[in-house]
Amino acid sequence: MSRDVRVKICGLTEARDVAAAVEAGAAYVGFVFFEKSPRHVSVEAARALALEVPPGVAKVALTVDADDAALDALCARVPLDMLQLHGAESPARVSEVKARYGLPVMKAIGIAEAADLDQIDRYAGVADQLLIDAKPPPGASRPGGNALAFDWGLIEGRDWPLPWLLAGGLTPETVADAVARTGARQIDVSSGVEVSPGRKDPALIRAFIAAARGSDA
Repeated sequence: MSRDVRVKICGLTEARDVAAAVEAGAAYVGFVFFEKSPRHVSVEAARALALEVPPGVAKVALTVDADDAALDALCARVPLDMLQLHGAESPARVSEVKARYGLPVMKAIGIAEAADLDQIDRYAGVADQLLIDAKPPPGASRPGGNALAFDWGLIEGRDWPLPWLLAGGLTPETVADAVARTGARQIDVSSGVEVSPGRKDPALIRAFIAAARGSDA
């Protein structure tokens, strides 16, 4: 029996991969605007990709501690449905971004131990969605996309008063277990559907979404 799980394919850089994500049934497609990431795209490249996304699939921009000038340029050129804040943005900054751009905001929370869960309550009242991700290791240059998972047991049986996505090192082989253990109804993946950093594989995208839903690719 298939599960009603919504999947976000993040870090898309090529039109064929956007098409593969859409055709496989992704609910969200994500574009990364962070120069240290191998998945970084320019504003103009993202605009071209976003214009190919049909209605009904949410276009998400991942930014990291971006200032108003950067977000102004991004939102002016790329037709977006949501902003994903993946840095150290405060709850106040989340509220500012929502008010300035009139777009829903997804806030990423890095988890490595039980104490990290306290952050969730700080953002639950201001963000529209949360992305529960693995905390980057010490010294990491990127806040996400590091192909790391966290202990899913930390969030088993928990629920929050807003939609949330599970992220962190998920693959076509592990996503079904992750969904079963955490009860996640939304899943985010980037590195887990790549053949090398920044290079997506359409076959892996299809396999991941099928596994998340418990159906055949």
